[in-house]
Amino acid sequence: MAWSAAQYVKFEDERTRPARDLIAQVPDLPAGPAFDLGCGPGNSTQLILERFPNNPLTGIDSDDDMLAAARNRLPDLRFEKADLANWMPPHGAALFFANAVFQWLPKHIAILERLIDALVPGGALAVQMPDNLDEPSHQLMQETAEEPAFAQAYGGWTLQRMPLPPPGTYVERLTPHAARVDIWHTVYYHPLANANAIVEWVKGTGLRPYLDALPADRRTDYLAAYAEKIRRAYPAMADGRVLLRFPRLFIVATAPTPPVSKAP
Repeated sequence: MAWSAAQYVKFEDERTRPARDLIAQVPDLPAGPAFDLGCGPGNSTQLILERFPNNPLTGIDSDDDMLAAARNRLPDLRFEKADLANWMPPHGAALFFANAVFQWLPKHIAILERLIDALVPGGALAVQMPDNLDEPSHQLMQETAEEPAFAQAYGGWTLQRMPLPPPGTYVERLTPHAARVDIWHTVYYHPLANANAIVEWVKGTGLRPYLDALPADRRTDYLAAYAEKIRRAYPAMADGRVLLRFPRLFIVATAPTPPVSKAP
């Protein structure tokens, strides 16, 4: 699946806010390199650089367009292309930061365990993932795909990503690897100009698999049908704007530090 940095940054301030909230909860880091996993166009990478300027920083992403945008934004930093599903983290890292990437990987908890184990003592894993599959913005993608005009193109398949496991699963799986695991949900309410702005938002993320699976000459019709459903699901407020509800899941796990030996 190809991504578009230009489409993604149309709502850069709203997309970066969760990364700001996440990095604010990361404790002070020990010495060691930091990695921005799924760095996208570099908006989250810039936040890490500002908060931890003394930790060497590398951005990792699988998409060439995103990496090009990130290198243009932060030309002095190192960016590498890799698929996080099989990327092996280097041992001795001080921070693994991931803003809105691991929701795309169904077996990501095993990856998170591996990341914690690769941290230096006192290092941190910080992860944020959208948890919005039950929202109309995403339910209506599949509903539109199941309409007779489009169903044949999808072959009866759902293209939604897998739902996130419950928070307790993360706590149970990650606690044996960490000194501390903090997990929480935040629900953001984004006032957007109109219903079409919601369509533009999801065209940069969740809607891409649906559009990519369609023949090019059917995408306009799909978008029109989806947009009509969005207009009904998100009625305008008094000022004409609409309110996009967006739940997100946050995790900060800290690697154990060796016990302090007592003098005999």
